[in-house]
Amino acid sequence: MAYTTINKSGDNFDAKIYTGNGSSQTLTMDNLGLLWMKNRTETSNYNLFDVVRGGHYTSAPGPNLRTNSTTSAHGSDITSAYGITFGSSSSTIGSDGGGYNYNQSGKSYVGWQWRANGTGSSNTDGSITSTVSANATAGFSIVSWTGDGSDATIGHGLSSAPKLIIHKHLSGSVQWNVYHASAGTGGYLRLDSTSAFSSNSGFFGTAPTSTVFSPGSHSYMSGSGNDNIAYCFAEKTGYSKFGKFTSNGNDNGAFIHTGFAPKWVMLKPNVTDGWSHWYIFDTARDHPQLNDMPLYANLTTQEGYYGGSPASDYAQIDLLSNGFKIRKGSGWGAGGSGREIIYMAFGQSIVGSNNVPATAR
Repeated sequence: MAYTTINKSGDNFDAKIYTGNGSSQTLTMDNLGLLWMKNRTETSNYNLFDVVRGGHYTSAPGPNLRTNSTTSAHGSDITSAYGITFGSSSSTIGSDGGGYNYNQSGKSYVGWQWRANGTGSSNTDGSITSTVSANATAGFSIVSWTGDGSDATIGHGLSSAPKLIIHKHLSGSVQWNVYHASAGTGGYLRLDSTSAFSSNSGFFGTAPTSTVFSPGSHSYMSGSGNDNIAYCFAEKTGYSKFGKFTSNGNDNGAFIHTGFAPKWVMLKPNVTDGWSHWYIFDTARDHPQLNDMPLYANLTTQEGYYGGSPASDYAQIDLLSNGFKIRKGSGWGAGGSGREIIYMAFGQSIVGSNNVPATAR
């Protein structure tokens, strides 16, 4: 059995259910860096905050991004009272007085949170100086930079090459761009779309190294004066896994070995059609078997709904002690036969580096 250097995954990633109170409430995690939230039972936007850009509006662009939209920010009414205040040991969700649906009274939310390392520091590993908040132990960093019009390299602050980079151009309302090692270089996936991998030499033309990544020459990535944010993930044994598999089209679906019990799995069929959403499953919202209430990073749809109606048996996977298994063979993106499915998973292995059995979830 492979040992992990991460003995408690909850110190670095967690999925939390909380009920809005319309005032303020605290989420506990040391050096919380990225917080991604969704109302579970209503049609609504996602809200994504990070510690590098800041938790409340101070100047354009604003802090909360929407993975289901190309918009670069909300408006100037995201004040410190409404937004997120990031702390070293806990973070406070504001009153949501702007009505952005992340802390409205009596409503149920899920919050996915990743640990970083403070508000960021200067990194000169690349051809452009970046600001980086890096948790190298867990293989996660938040990187911001301003393009200079060149095909630049950007320091990411991790000790190994990222296998997943989620990028957003902040100087205008344009698409989300995703690099996934299993999809390859010289193109992108779109987090806000059902589109398959699109080949384009202006995006992620070179594979990342242990110190830098190359966003590409396209104006969305490197345009002079354009502000950018990227969330970088390197694979860590027993904690995170990024790969692909082929669906087999039946209810005894593909099994994907991760080497840990996943807490959170996101799947993206690498095709373009009406089923090829970014499906998100987690153990906080649903029972591990069968986990049949996905959210969709690219849609406003509430969990377990598709096309505006309940569909609790529409998409099903098992979240197991050492991986996950597809359990619905048709009628959704990871069903069908012969489809390439790209995945991202976070969780906790059974045994840590201290030889002590770790809590799986």
